[in-house]
Amino acid sequence: MANWEGVTEFVAVAEINSFTAAAEKLSTSVAQVSRRVSALEERLAVKLLNRTTRKVTLTEAGQLYFNQCKHLVEGLELAELAVTQMQSYPKGLLKMTAPVTYGEKQIAPLVHKFLQTYPEVELELILTNQKLDLLESGIDVAIRLGQLEDSRMIARRLTTRQLHVCASPDYLRKYGEPHTLSELNNHQCLSGSIDYWRFIVDKKETSVRVSGRVKCNSGVALDDAAKCGLGLVQLPDYYVADDINSGSLIEVLKPFRAEREGIWALYPENRNLSPKVRLLLDFLSRNISSQ
Repeated sequence: MANWEGVTEFVAVAEINSFTAAAEKLSTSVAQVSRRVSALEERLAVKLLNRTTRKVTLTEAGQLYFNQCKHLVEGLELAELAVTQMQSYPKGLLKMTAPVTYGEKQIAPLVHKFLQTYPEVELELILTNQKLDLLESGIDVAIRLGQLEDSRMIARRLTTRQLHVCASPDYLRKYGEPHTLSELNNHQCLSGSIDYWRFIVDKKETSVRVSGRVKCNSGVALDDAAKCGLGLVQLPDYYVADDINSGSLIEVLKPFRAEREGIWALYPENRNLSPKVRLLLDFLSRNISSQ
């Protein structure tokens, strides 16, 4: 066992680049993690980590050692899961994050039903439009919308969303319905955190810069502004589908609809799926709605 001591702590630090976060992940003290990593470096007679007051980085030798050891640690975790039969029943804390509105409308109700089915699972659900670092925050699953960026994550597509351009009947009576993208220059376009809308023209995605009286980073607020007749809006279906069905909003520019985008569940590639995460992903895939 002497040759194994310090390896788990080193791998945890290397994954997160932080002694503090590694200690939290391993449910131990920072001093204990630091002591075991230092002992490992002394035994190997090589420096594995560069430590400063601001950050922790791998040395060249540390990177080589990490590449070899992380698979061993993952294998040990799998072995322990098998021995303790944790794969048979989900329990413990499930920590996840999702965008605010989508989380409120779609994710939270489903996760609450999941908790009813599995009473030994605890939940910490963080609703934020910020993209949190899953490893640093100890998050098991993140729900992300649209295009993905983080290659360190494994992504599982749960469903899709569709963007719609729409306006109230009153607005269209006053200002007319646009039939081409160039006509958007003559309309009030209610925009969010970005000032362009996406469309498909001749089977290719294109972006059109828009402007108007109202700019807001809340889809709920933009939906309300559109229903008040303040302009056109482009929003995903989970904001406007009910309004379109009821006639409160009318969709326009249908021939130029952007292609459907994925709604994803992300989890770290170096984190073995526990029963609660695996079952949650399956549950969301089966039950999440696509407008």
